[in-house]
Amino acid sequence: MNVKKKKIKIGVIGIGHLGNYHLQKYQKLENCKIVAVADALSDKAKKAADIYKCNAFTDHSAMLSKVDAVSIAVPTGEHYKVARDFLAAGVDVLIEKPICATLVQADELIGLAQKNNLILQVGFVERFNPAIMALENVIEKPMFIEAHRLHPFFERGTDVDVILDLMIHDLDIILKFVNSPLTSVEAVGVPILSDKIDISNVRLSFNSGCIANITASRISAKTMQKIRFFGAEGYHAVDCQKREILSLGKRKNDAGQVEIYQNNIEIGSHDPLEEEIRCFVNSVINRTRPLISGEDARKSLELATDIIQKMKTAKVP
Repeated sequence: MNVKKKKIKIGVIGIGHLGNYHLQKYQKLENCKIVAVADALSDKAKKAADIYKCNAFTDHSAMLSKVDAVSIAVPTGEHYKVARDFLAAGVDVLIEKPICATLVQADELIGLAQKNNLILQVGFVERFNPAIMALENVIEKPMFIEAHRLHPFFERGTDVDVILDLMIHDLDIILKFVNSPLTSVEAVGVPILSDKIDISNVRLSFNSGCIANITASRISAKTMQKIRFFGAEGYHAVDCQKREILSLGKRKNDAGQVEIYQNNIEIGSHDPLEEEIRCFVNSVINRTRPLISGEDARKSLELATDIIQKMKTAKVP
């Protein structure tokens, strides 16, 4: 006799740009059933509910007893309150980056998840980028990193500085691959089109000797999402937007001379957000630690907070 597996009851809070994408990806997973959506704007919630044949709410608290797991895609300032309510109610949570606006809030969410034995995953979608995942097969000890994340201006995301909006993706990636304590942080940033920092440059120094130079801007005429790693083993350039990687190594030829060669790297073709959500669902089913836990996300938030503080206290001529 075939036993039909119980589907995970899914809810999505925040039916904007990202929330709609989350719904699309959950819909593709056979072990998930979307049962509820919530948004402060009733028309957004109702439109999504009509598409996915589920309940619509304007108050997320009405969903607490109806779901097993949720995606939270509300503005950063609301992350803490919404996630706290679901974790307190025993619901597994996937929350968009950054985990929260402050470290105190992040610590409370992490503590709640641990206390209630719940999954808390944070949505750093670039970690699931096929090119970033392929990088793990060739990178050894980076000694210099250069990252550029440039986007045209959109109102969406301007509730926080560009560090929490865009740069935090690269901070997360760099902390993962360098895996060494920070020794110094230098930062400069200015507001251009909003009342928050819109463009910033940061220089990080690590105990390993690695230096990282990171630029993030949301006032660019074009989009660029590139990060380059230099180390003794070679050079690796990742284009996150195109999901491509150029990796060069070095070796000695028969004459004993050093020559450069291109690494043959197999890059997956999966959709990063779909992979992120699949990872979350697998963690929910198997009760395993997610690829990017609350504790992992706290590290990048701590660094981002330090960067913002350094910019605020910098001496202005």
